[in-house]
Amino acid sequence: MRDVAVIGVGVTKFGELWDKSLRDLTAEAGLKAILDAGIASKDIDALYGGNMSSGLFVNQEHTAALIAEAVGLTERHIPATRVEDACASGGVALRQGYISVASGVHDIVVVGGAEKMTDVSPSLATDALATAGDQEWEAFFGVTFPGLYAMIARRHMHEYGTTKEQLGAVAVKNHHNGSMNPNAHFQKEITLEQALNSTMIAEPLGLFDCSPISDGAAVLILCPLERAKEFTDNPVKIVASAQASDTLALHGRRDICTMDATVAAANRAYKQADIQLKDIDLVEVHDCFTINEILAVEDLGFVKKGEGGKASENGLTALDGEIPINPSGGLKSKGHPVGATGVAQAVEIVTQLRGEAGKRQVKNAEIGMTHNIGGSGATCAIHIFEVV
Repeated sequence: MRDVAVIGVGVTKFGELWDKSLRDLTAEAGLKAILDAGIASKDIDALYGGNMSSGLFVNQEHTAALIAEAVGLTERHIPATRVEDACASGGVALRQGYISVASGVHDIVVVGGAEKMTDVSPSLATDALATAGDQEWEAFFGVTFPGLYAMIARRHMHEYGTTKEQLGAVAVKNHHNGSMNPNAHFQKEITLEQALNSTMIAEPLGLFDCSPISDGAAVLILCPLERAKEFTDNPVKIVASAQASDTLALHGRRDICTMDATVAAANRAYKQADIQLKDIDLVEVHDCFTINEILAVEDLGFVKKGEGGKASENGLTALDGEIPINPSGGLKSKGHPVGATGVAQAVEIVTQLRGEAGKRQVKNAEIGMTHNIGGSGATCAIHIFEVV
């Protein structure tokens, strides 16, 4: 297997982008990545695009061909593949692109992720997102994702004494980081009081505990590490790519306070990268709800089970903390266009490792990780990146 590097990145602004279509967003991010990599369309061998539910959001399926056309890759008829794994679609698309290059099948690969979610009403968007759960045993009975994560949060509170203040601390920290990200959906800081007194969505989760419905796209360009310096002076190596699965329905889990797919994928990634936790300088985790950042910090091994809330409350996960989590603002503040999220996480890590993150730059960042899950944790994709 060959070593793989990221040589180009591109991302759109995330938010309610009424004047841009799915095609427009993909083309914008793709052009930015191609220009950043210093390549031409003739250099590209394949494309993998993460997209969860374009059929329900914009009434458009067959999005792989649409994405290839949007970024000008149809004339050479390169293979374009759509990857769907709910909210982990982007991360799994990155893994497919990584495998393609590492195996030697392709040399230069485009990995994209995109979602246009605001063209439908909030209730229809909620219905579309519910397809990431078990339709027979969850959605049929009216359980939404806020409801599922509320159950997880309530159980975590019961088992470990986690508080609403600790959930709120996650939101406050991520909005602080997002206020320094020009591409974030929300670029305003909030107070703990605002977080605690926000409109209740599914007890104990309030409005500021929930990620928004967003539009957006992100793109990466991959190539063999041995060729990376042909295109850029600052390539970033992918040192691990791992994926794991769990039961689709929450009720089938061993423990709803632990996402076993995250634990399994993380252990595989650490083994492949041959690193220790102390070597990782920053992480982008899947904080679709504040409780999930708390779970991720625990399940990735940075703190013991039950101590994730305290880690956020005590500043361990702040930009200047021991392990900075979600310097981009995370899904909570940066936004969550579901198919784009996993790729956007990787764009943030590469940007950080290049030292190009501006006011939210993590000092001396050399190794970063992304954690992207689908649904309530039935799929998890993890990638680790390192400065070359």
